[in-house]
Amino acid sequence: MNTDFDVVILTDSRYLNDSKTDDYKHNVYYEDRLVYHALEQVGLKTLRLAWDDMFFDWSTTKAVLFRTTWDYFDRFPEFSEWLERISKLTMLLNSEAIIRWNIDKHYLLDLQNKGIHIAESHFIEQGAKVSLAQLHDILDWHETVLKPCVSGAARHTYKLNLDNLAAHETLFQDLIANEAMMLQPFQYNIVSKGEISMMVFNGVFTHAILKKAKAGDFRVQDDFGGSIEDYTPSEEEINFAELAVKACPELPIYARVDIFEDNAGDITLSELELIEPELWFRHHKEAALSLAKGVKQKLS
Repeated sequence: MNTDFDVVILTDSRYLNDSKTDDYKHNVYYEDRLVYHALEQVGLKTLRLAWDDMFFDWSTTKAVLFRTTWDYFDRFPEFSEWLERISKLTMLLNSEAIIRWNIDKHYLLDLQNKGIHIAESHFIEQGAKVSLAQLHDILDWHETVLKPCVSGAARHTYKLNLDNLAAHETLFQDLIANEAMMLQPFQYNIVSKGEISMMVFNGVFTHAILKKAKAGDFRVQDDFGGSIEDYTPSEEEINFAELAVKACPELPIYARVDIFEDNAGDITLSELELIEPELWFRHHKEAALSLAKGVKQKLS
């Protein structure tokens, strides 16, 4: 196959250009540049584009690498259609099959069935006829977090307790009429100790970040004022992260394994991010080369 490029790095149009005034946009651009230069360093001809670029011929690249396509969950029907079309023209990294598996948080049940300890979760399917009060009564949970099964950046994520269920009931009914949701017991250690993001490339751990919520919040994402710091994980945490990745339907080129200590004190999987996770290359520049080497190996 004659192609013009080896790899196209995918972003969304908001992050195509650098910013001198917006640190968030600058970090996105800078990290993608680190990946770009790492791919070039291993001899791959590379380009960076918005995933919805209307003018690019996607058959002219050997592969596309999902990096910062952070509007996909707001435009999911359009993204899903694009994904199906593009998969017929070029190689997707990670693959379409694993992306579709990972987009829906029901994947957590698959990992649980393979022995990975996940956060206790109750799934509420679209169209279910149940109230928040009934759920909390049946499950005997008093403080919980409600979130969609297809989500990102804490979209429609709510902290609930027995005192505010009624205030969220109308919203909950609107949500489950249109999409599946999940309910989890509130995890107190995420607030006090934070959540650890473990980066794993080609099945091998490279680096970790500790994320903490700002005072008074429970969401660790920096979108909501959360902080991050470098973290040195234990051997047990590294083994957990690598086993979680190896339990996937296929081995992903890149993965971010988010773990925390649950209410019982056990290492627990919060999320496995295989689509477009932030990977904090700015804290560990060498890891971009690990990713690039894996991409080159996949292409050969």
